Amino acid sequence: MSTLLENLNWRYATKKFDATKKISTEDLNTLKEAIRLSASSYGLQPFKVIIVENPEIREQLKAAAWGQTQITDASHLIIFANDLNAGPESVDAYIKNISETRGLPTEALAGFSDMMKGTIANLSQEAKNIWTAKQTYIALGTLLSAAAELKIDATPMEGFSPASFNEILGLDKLGLNASVIATVGYRHDEDDAQHYKKVRKSQEELFITI
Repeated sequence: MSTLLENLNWRYATKKFDATKKISTEDLNTLKEAIRLSASSYGLQPFKVIIVENPEIREQLKAAAWGQTQITDASHLIIFANDLNAGPESVDAYIKNISETRGLPTEALAGFSDMMKGTIANLSQEAKNIWTAKQTYIALGTLLSAAAELKIDATPMEGFSPASFNEILGLDKLGLNASVIATVGYRHDEDDAQHYKKVRKSQEELFITI
């Protein structure tokens, strides 16, 4: 646990990445697996994760992120896109996955399936989109912790135009919306932010025990 806390204290929102340093395939696969194993409501994972390596596309995305250099200088750009069409079909696919993974008949999962479908059906479109977007933030948090464990720098970013990202990547045609992004790679020696002391609320200020 002490190592985890040390790694979380080590990480920060990197402002300047070293464009010459790339994440190894092995480490990238570890980050992808950490995202895959992340918690989500019901375990439904109502989102997709897009990893952008193409430099030309990243230049376009940079313009849609107000010119922030992390978009192009980081080793990889990771986009979490929430599902705008989560519904019965999503639940059916998930139930099928549970059945095959755990060797259970789908009939045994009917109650769970009906409960999920009923809950989602009762949400307005806006509420459903907010719910699926929240799931991407849970996965983002897992990515940040996993990256810190590997001593890979990661910067969560909301400073971009989702509509422009959706258009550039064709996400709107897939029923997806760019919810939040993260740039991952290695800090540049000239990034002054790495030397700043981490500023957080004290435990006494942050926590309320009842």
